[in-house]
Amino acid sequence: MSIHLHYEEIGNGEPLILLHGNGEDLTYFTHQMDYFSKKYRVIAIDTRGHGKSERGTEPFTIRQFALDLYKFMEEHQIDKANILGFSDGGNIALTFALMHPERILKLILNGANLNGRGVKAHIQIPIVLGYKFASAFAQKSEDAKKNAEMLGLMVNDPNIEPSKLQNVFVKTLVIAGTNDMIKKSHTQLIYKNLPNAELVFIEGNHFIANKEYEKFNKAIETFLT
Repeated sequence: MSIHLHYEEIGNGEPLILLHGNGEDLTYFTHQMDYFSKKYRVIAIDTRGHGKSERGTEPFTIRQFALDLYKFMEEHQIDKANILGFSDGGNIALTFALMHPERILKLILNGANLNGRGVKAHIQIPIVLGYKFASAFAQKSEDAKKNAEMLGLMVNDPNIEPSKLQNVFVKTLVIAGTNDMIKKSHTQLIYKNLPNAELVFIEGNHFIANKEYEKFNKAIETFLT
């Protein structure tokens, strides 16, 4: 069943869809929306169950979020778009690219990962433990159930085999922080398996779009033009 996804839109030109990370909302892209609206029709979306978007009854998975994106584009008559995904948003964008490459102009993957092994251990281990703990109480507590769903995205998803990326011929920018929570070797693995990709590292952590936005925006702008 289709749900209403909350979104904000600004500017004209080629569509540029922004997909935020786990547990966040579209306000993460506060430094990108105005900046890119000078040349693009910028559309920032709250993922299902995040921000002001409905949760609905469908499975809470990266694949479902990619299906939601397809329906959103259909509803808003967006034939093709540039897609910029951060963290879980990058995982949604990549999953979407595997399903509907014909709907993408250019793809930007910021701090994306193929599986939990791509995340540095000191970050991932507490996530796994938190997920197990929340899952144990999910039947008794609504908060624990929500927590288990959110953490589950980082434990069980997106589960993409590196070899599958060789089917994504869309021009792609793989971008991450030099001190990202995603292992550098994992970001390079994604880049190496994409046939038409560029790789950029920006000094900073996982949140370069928010904290190093001037350098980040410049790299995105260079790639898109």
